[in-house]
Amino acid sequence: MSLKKINTALAAVFVLFILWFGSEFILSPETTAPGFGLPSWPSGDGGGFLVVKGIRDVVMALVLGLLLVTGHRRALGWAILVESLAAYGDMTTVLSHHGSVATALGIHGLTATLMVVNGLLLLRETRNTAPAPAAAAPQPA
Repeated sequence: MSLKKINTALAAVFVLFILWFGSEFILSPETTAPGFGLPSWPSGDGGGFLVVKGIRDVVMALVLGLLLVTGHRRALGWAILVESLAAYGDMTTVLSHHGSVATALGIHGLTATLMVVNGLLLLRETRNTAPAPAAAAPQPA
């Protein structure tokens, strides 16, 4: 299997997973939130932040999906690298709020690290595909 096919499959999995997870946070935050890894449900109006997280995830998935479908593979690599920071941020949030270490590392940390690997592989795949600058035509004397 070629590097391009592996990168495409992995990026598509990220798009679908992030889209599904974000949609779950929008449609059913009370059943999805416990899997995030935090020890308790937000108090007061804090549950609204779960919907905000869902919207963030859906938008992130749409950006990656758009870049994947339109063939902007180098931009996709950079976007995946940048979006991995959100997963590392989720990991840090769970750890800093005394949540499940297993969930923080096993879900958020692993996802972020796989995203970094996929982003770097996409950048490696596209490293030598940039068009060479056109040579200047000689000027008549």
